[in-house]
Amino acid sequence: MNKILTLAGLGALLCLASCETKKEEEKKEDVKLLVTSPIRKDTTVTNEYVCQIHAIQHIELRALERGYLKKIYVDEGKFVKKGQLMFEIQPLQYQAEVQKAQAEVNLVEVEYRNTKQLADSNIVSRNELALAKAKLDKAKAELGIAKVHLGFTEIRAPFDGIMDHFQVRLGSLLEEGDLLTTLSDNSKMWVYYNVQEAEYLNYKSSAPKNSLMTVKLSMANHQLFEHPGVVETIEADFNNETGNIAFRATFPNPKGLLRHGETGNIEMVVPFKNAIIIPQKATFEVLEKKYVFVVGKDNVVRSKEITVSAEMPDLYIIKDGLTENDKILLEGIRKVKDNTKISYNYQDPKQVLANLKVYAE
Repeated sequence: MNKILTLAGLGALLCLASCETKKEEEKKEDVKLLVTSPIRKDTTVTNEYVCQIHAIQHIELRALERGYLKKIYVDEGKFVKKGQLMFEIQPLQYQAEVQKAQAEVNLVEVEYRNTKQLADSNIVSRNELALAKAKLDKAKAELGIAKVHLGFTEIRAPFDGIMDHFQVRLGSLLEEGDLLTTLSDNSKMWVYYNVQEAEYLNYKSSAPKNSLMTVKLSMANHQLFEHPGVVETIEADFNNETGNIAFRATFPNPKGLLRHGETGNIEMVVPFKNAIIIPQKATFEVLEKKYVFVVGKDNVVRSKEITVSAEMPDLYIIKDGLTENDKILLEGIRKVKDNTKISYNYQDPKQVLANLKVYAE
């Protein structure tokens, strides 16, 4: 009797376990994963590049003559106007040279006038007069040179700009060519940044002919500079070591906020025509390569490697590996592996993009 009861109990347990297994299999079959497709559309990508900020004019001011620094008329960091006197080198020697040259001119001029009177009276030849005229011209030329040297003792601003710190002090003995300071014209700024070859090609292939691209500048405090800039120049050659090419954008700087030598980041919007776009969450990585699960007509998923052309928040622009006709697994990637047969619900890619935090426009 006990054996019969035991066998009956085991049978009931086996039946119960079999029913539960069948229910679990049916439950698994009832789970449907979410599938979508890539979408093809025009979009833009904002790329950031580290940049260097330069004044449109930034020069060194150097002594043009030897002598003691007699006077400094400006101060460090101050704005100066074109032609404003900035430094004066001891001019006594050069003033004496001017006076000497002027005296020589006066002497030769008297000789020339006397010779001319004699020539007009046919007392001396015309050759004598020509020789006197040549001596006068030479004396005047030497006077001009002396005045130029005297003028070199005054260092004036060649353009409107901002002074940098002094490299010399009052009373310093200067040699010809010694650095006094630097001067920056910050009314406009040239901002240089390097662009990778692929991004350069995307820009050139998408930008309208003869149009100038507008860019923004993110300053070191992560604030956007209030004025946009314009890309006016692209260098001729790529750097073979880095694969980059240099762009130069010009920014107006009416308030003088930007200074020579600052750094920041350029934000450049690059257009993409007929781009293939997928959500980032539809991808996974294996050994630094990106893949998606493509759903075949037999409802079997197979992994496929993709190449990303550009990245946006929540989205990838695909260069190779997919078309807009493919179906890709959007959710449940960790629940499947290659050659898994699935049951799925399909969601239109436009609806998928609309449900993301940020979507392509």
